Amino acid sequence: MEYQRHSSQFKEAIVKRYNQSNMSVRKFAQQEGINLSTMYSWHKQFKTSGINVSKTSSSDKLSAEEKFSIVLETATLSEIELSEYCRSRGLYPEQVKGWKQACITSNSAVPATRQKVTLERKADKKRIKKLEKELHRKDKALAEAAALLVLGKKFRCLFEGKRGQLTTLSDRRYKVKLINEATHSGARQHKACEIIGISIRTLQRWQESGCVSADKRPTAVRPAPSNKLSEQERQSIIDVCNVEEFATLPPSQIVPILADRSQYIASESSFYRVLKAANMLHHRGKAKTRNVHKKPTSYTAKKANEVWSWDISYLPTKVIGQHYYLYMMEDIYSRKIVGWEVHGNESGEQAAELLERSVWSEKCRRKNLVLHSDNGAPMKSLTMQAKMYDLGVVSSRSRPRVSNDNPYSESLFRTVKYCPRWPSEGFKSLTDAREWVKDFVDWYNNEHRHSRIKFVTPSQRHQGLDVDILAKRKALYQRKRSEHPERWSGIERNWLPEGAVELNPEQHKEAA
Repeated sequence: MEYQRHSSQFKEAIVKRYNQSNMSVRKFAQQEGINLSTMYSWHKQFKTSGINVSKTSSSDKLSAEEKFSIVLETATLSEIELSEYCRSRGLYPEQVKGWKQACITSNSAVPATRQKVTLERKADKKRIKKLEKELHRKDKALAEAAALLVLGKKFRCLFEGKRGQLTTLSDRRYKVKLINEATHSGARQHKACEIIGISIRTLQRWQESGCVSADKRPTAVRPAPSNKLSEQERQSIIDVCNVEEFATLPPSQIVPILADRSQYIASESSFYRVLKAANMLHHRGKAKTRNVHKKPTSYTAKKANEVWSWDISYLPTKVIGQHYYLYMMEDIYSRKIVGWEVHGNESGEQAAELLERSVWSEKCRRKNLVLHSDNGAPMKSLTMQAKMYDLGVVSSRSRPRVSNDNPYSESLFRTVKYCPRWPSEGFKSLTDAREWVKDFVDWYNNEHRHSRIKFVTPSQRHQGLDVDILAKRKALYQRKRSEHPERWSGIERNWLPEGAVELNPEQHKEAA
């Protein structure tokens, strides 16, 4: 078998094309005819060599002129108006405030010389003029080709559409004219209607009044649904979503918080529907659509401090190619971060110290705690194994060559790195990284409503407080349903507490 060797320039070009695309690695590799493992290898090679191969978010792709325009538009807005503006543009208020500060800072810098700017502007104008001339020539050629194409297909593709589609009065008259011409030439009426794409009953209905009538559906008067939200309720939803407290939260987070305060305005789907109608429902953040994965393997956790998951991830710095290492341990039952640390390198000794501190903090020494991890060097080090034996911790490993066997830690790191406060330019120092992670852990454990545990905080579930909180939400929904039963087409939202959490469901191993 012959193996094709590619130059480093070719590999770098492929990696850059992938970064500029909006496809997954698998789809891009299939499109380019490259093996998936080879694509991952090239991506890792240039990442370790110091070349920036990370993808940017939609807000990072904005030009300086667009950011400055946004700053000017929002300069006189209040906090609520700024929140509405950001929702309509798919931005966060923190980003706009950061751009405003950057504009203030840049104005204090020394400007370029006037002569250099003038020359650059002249060159840009000359280039723009040349490009506009070329674009005008191509637009004319494209319009000519499109006109010739439509002319050639006009009679072959006339009035293609689905059954029940609205038809304008002029189209109806033209179709009736074609059918009459066909019948006068000897064709049967129902055959002519089949060619046009309508039934004889439709043709008869069009000519009930003696002439071709227009479609009455657009002008029909329909009664308003009995469960329709009033204008005051719709405005209340918009006002609540745009207060400063909820400016950066989606409806899936806002509705449970209101329920905890004994407040109910509408269902979560109604929140999304009203925001979409008001043009305030846009994608915000850096996340892409996730792929669907099967459940990985693990033990079963029926309460807190039975199964933990941990891993190590990179934290970028200001220096390309240099990273800090984030150690995190998470309870998979409550999703609480039970231990964390940031170091300048990976080592089993540091991992063992973090494990010991976390076990003592949670008071679960010698209680057959299961610690799940991948097969990295710090996880399999002798120091880490000895510490686990000393603390009575049971070791669990991911399967070989299975990348999704540690999903809880991977999901946690995704939440960390797609947080709106995440410094995309990197951390200045190890101290700054530790301070940032400390604030994140406090927010994640005590304020963040986790979607997989019925939108309670990890600390509330870890302490067993979620049962009472969810019971109050259920009582609130039942009371509101009795007040307006016409607005509930089915059962209330499921506010029952989540049960056991599993890894390795096919093995059914349970933590002692």
